[in-house]
Amino acid sequence: MKAAVFHGPHQPLRLEDWPTPRPGPGEILVRVAACGVCHTDLHYIDHGVPTFKKPPLILGHEPSGVVAAVGPESQRWREGDRVLLPAVYGCGRCRMCRTGRENICDQMVMFGNNVDGAYAEYILAPAKDALPLPPEVPLVEGAIIADAITTPYHAVVNRGRVRAGDQVVVFGCGGIGLNVVQVAAAVGASVIAVDVVARKLEWARQFGATATVDAASVERVDKEVRKLTGGGADIAFEAIGKPATQEQAMASLRTGGRFVVVGFSEEPLQLQAGRVMYRELEIIGSLGCRAVDYPRVLELARQGKIKVAELVTGRFALDDVNAAFDLLRRGEGIRSVVTP
Repeated sequence: MKAAVFHGPHQPLRLEDWPTPRPGPGEILVRVAACGVCHTDLHYIDHGVPTFKKPPLILGHEPSGVVAAVGPESQRWREGDRVLLPAVYGCGRCRMCRTGRENICDQMVMFGNNVDGAYAEYILAPAKDALPLPPEVPLVEGAIIADAITTPYHAVVNRGRVRAGDQVVVFGCGGIGLNVVQVAAAVGASVIAVDVVARKLEWARQFGATATVDAASVERVDKEVRKLTGGGADIAFEAIGKPATQEQAMASLRTGGRFVVVGFSEEPLQLQAGRVMYRELEIIGSLGCRAVDYPRVLELARQGKIKVAELVTGRFALDDVNAAFDLLRRGEGIRSVVTP
């Protein structure tokens, strides 16, 4: 099979011939229809964030496709079934898995990190973790549900505990941030989107933001948010991963507010402990999505309550995967997919 292979940081992916894997007991082989292009992959390529499996490694963790072969003990699936594969999957046995928190499994496995991913014609996956893709959800665009939509869903519904009537502010309107906006809007929140790019703020309005703030055009973002909310947001999400915007997000909260860290950063988060204590602020991390929530997100997409196809603004053949990352580096578009 053809695969785009990661050999180490600061170098492009290489298109190579790799052996097509064979499914063993409890496994299925999926012919990849599409795989989303994510900043996580860019962290490996550009910033030297290490992968658990040492290179050479096939990246890509947002796959959809069609079952091509079924291993023993995988009777649930048939060749030709349309499937979505979650970005990460758990062992099902550790304390976290047994308490419904598979997204932080003690032995968590991530495609394109712990094992080979989906920038390839085929991918091997555990049969237990694959999900049927409803016919109403397009096969190619549906790939981004694996991470770009489910991760924001978990952040909004489970970690942020957003409810109808809440006032929410979202810092960063990239692929993840826009989906935080649309999921929060879908559950009935009033959402303010913050960014410095006019086009992204326009997209945020299209995906449900009731107000937007151009951070480059105001003296203090937190004051603008407080003015728009009458005292501060109930919940703030930071989907960029920068200490400056994390501080702005926390400063935008009302007393008793909740700050959800969604964006990845290796830099320390600055806190005024007295302020956190005195105002009873909550600071919450959010990673990935629980397995139990994937069917719920798929049902929202099936009913059209959240947008999927509209999020995909770029399609790239496998041999153009590096061009897809160049587009991501430039911050253009919402989400791109590679279509092997």
